Amino acid sequence: MFFLLFPGQGSQKPGMAKDLAAAFPAARETFARADAALGAALSTLCFDGPAEELTLTHNAQPALLTHGAAVWALVGTAMRGKVQGAAGHSLGEFSAYHAAGALSLEDAVRLVRRRGELMYETGVQVPGAMAAILGELQRPIEDICREASAQGVCVPANYNNTEQIVISGEVVAVEAAMELAKAAGAKRAMRLQVSGAFHSPLMQPAAPGLATALSAAGWSEPAIPVWSNVTAEANSTAAGARDLLLRQLTSPVRWVDVVRSIAQRFPGVTFVEMGPGAVLSGLVKRLAPDCRSLTCGTVAEVEGLLSQL
Repeated sequence: MFFLLFPGQGSQKPGMAKDLAAAFPAARETFARADAALGAALSTLCFDGPAEELTLTHNAQPALLTHGAAVWALVGTAMRGKVQGAAGHSLGEFSAYHAAGALSLEDAVRLVRRRGELMYETGVQVPGAMAAILGELQRPIEDICREASAQGVCVPANYNNTEQIVISGEVVAVEAAMELAKAAGAKRAMRLQVSGAFHSPLMQPAAPGLATALSAAGWSEPAIPVWSNVTAEANSTAAGARDLLLRQLTSPVRWVDVVRSIAQRFPGVTFVEMGPGAVLSGLVKRLAPDCRSLTCGTVAEVEGLLSQL
């Protein structure tokens, strides 16, 4: 049995899905539908770049969702009845709801485009920073962020694995936390190139707009459960999806708990990362070593998965 994983921002790169669109009519159609829904040539940006434009939050989010949707369009029929559920890292949770049948492609790409715009605009209005803390710490990251918060807002934003945590908040507080983390044994503490303090209270100004966009989308009940970044538990309702995706905006991504919860619920399940890169597959190997993980984002990987089915 299989479990679908969808990557978040950072996995995008020029050339993504270009081979899929060249090889498979269903992938070409997926990108054509996304272009039409957005009224913009998202496909050209994905296939040819430039990288600096593709990386912009409001472009990266629909690009990643569309790549994941294109892969799902190619393998979904063959996987029917063999998928236990889906999860996604931050933006990827929206992709998971599309794969679960809760959102049409058109509604999904418009929704994440709006999410990206709101996050970018909020980052301009309320400048912030994010930093990756790597290595084993001698004190909890929560304590470090609490101490740094004397300088301003600073919170854990992504629990990616036990030795890779991203923090988020006001610039001076994040920089203070980086120094505290180094003193607590971090191998590295490095600023990330992002346009705002994502998954922190500083994103709250984007919440009303995202709530409106979530309500405006056409939702169906998910056909398979989707694990929430916020609760690390399964959700199987459209109403729950809207609530959890709104809360996700200002809450940490509990990826460690998500993967371990799924692995405990489905021992030996095969995780399949749908889209570009292998970031989530790498995390699975560390968090759930008894489970198998596959990547499925290129022609060769799609054909390899289909041959197994």
